[in-house]
Amino acid sequence: MSTDDNIFLATNRPLRGVATWLEETLGLEPVEISDAEEGVYRFSADARTVQGDIYLTIEPNVYGEIDPEPEDVSAIDRYQGVVDVYYAGRKSEELQEQEARLVFDDLARTQPDVAMILSHNMAFMTAAYLPGVGVHSFPRGTSLDVKDIDAWRPWVVG
Repeated sequence: MSTDDNIFLATNRPLRGVATWLEETLGLEPVEISDAEEGVYRFSADARTVQGDIYLTIEPNVYGEIDPEPEDVSAIDRYQGVVDVYYAGRKSEELQEQEARLVFDDLARTQPDVAMILSHNMAFMTAAYLPGVGVHSFPRGTSLDVKDIDAWRPWVVG
């Protein structure tokens, strides 16, 4: 089962500004992280569709490559930030995905100049938002990796 889903963000805004935007847009409450590295922000909120909480952690994207070899290209390479979305209620992969998708949809609707990718299990592409183009949902099992580049290339920052 997935422990979290991720929203990758392509923005030149500092992560503190991204954290403020998320806090205001989603009505989040700051959560203190005793051992957090600088530039890492955590928030919580009530889940939207079920009882429980969601936690969002905003941090730099250390998973993408700046100049990857062709065989190592990933959809998330040009995205500077990542938001980990974790549903802390009854353990259910379906609820986890559902709550993450609602966060993604709200962010895409309220920040039209920020490109985003919603991934599941840090392996599969669920949806992407590209400014001026809109939101696209991907078939289940679409990889973030180069093997599915033809499916995701038109929907990511290149």
